[in-house]
Amino acid sequence: MDKQHEMMAAIPAESTEHHRIVSQQEWIEERKVLLKKEKELTRLNDELARQRRKLPWVKVDKSYSFQSEQGNETLSDLFGGKSQLIIYHFMFAPGWKEGCPGCSFLADHIDGANLHLAHHDISVVVVSRAPLQELLPFKSRMEWKFKWVSSFDSDFNYDYFVSFTPEQVESGEIYYNYQNLKHDEGTESPGSSVFYKDKMGNIYHTYSSYSRGCDVLIGAHNYLDLTPKGRNEDSTMDWMRHHDKYDDFKKDNNSCCH
Repeated sequence: MDKQHEMMAAIPAESTEHHRIVSQQEWIEERKVLLKKEKELTRLNDELARQRRKLPWVKVDKSYSFQSEQGNETLSDLFGGKSQLIIYHFMFAPGWKEGCPGCSFLADHIDGANLHLAHHDISVVVVSRAPLQELLPFKSRMEWKFKWVSSFDSDFNYDYFVSFTPEQVESGEIYYNYQNLKHDEGTESPGSSVFYKDKMGNIYHTYSSYSRGCDVLIGAHNYLDLTPKGRNEDSTMDWMRHHDKYDDFKKDNNSCCH
């Protein structure tokens, strides 16, 4: 996995040995203190979402072409009759045999949400730079249902700062997550972008996030964060693999990122 995924800092493993044991009443008092902080965070998240919706938009005037199972499509086509489009930039470069494990982990969460989002004026599409014929066998293997298209024939990945030319990588510096970063390996990084199409057909870029900004899309992390051991990882997602490889993981105990 490339350095952009490594930047998604691991949540250290929590020790369950010698944990403090208290009475039920003491536990309730401490739980109420934490509840106050949880409510503050909920209100802050609501406020951040409001501010996110208030961001100005950028009109998309450039034409983009995507390879899909329905043939060549434009960015407008990807809306699928909706006014809102969420794109997940999945790390899968031309020539790769399978998709990034971290992006695959996130992608495992898309289909469940999509059962509902499709009925709320939102289209969710996954975009990768590899040609479609390289993406579809992996999609079939993972048994995903979401729409996955290739941006191989366009500048889309480069314009939204999730792919980098060999020359950029060779220079040792890329522009990612709204800053210049030292980088000397890998041409792909993860991200998500949101677009809006008005009644006249005009398309606007409204939001993009990168690196740990995509964590909000990973529901499994929220489950893990409720447990005593938490995410229980020594490096970023070192426990996680493609969902059809966990048996192999038990045998070799290697990180998915290597």
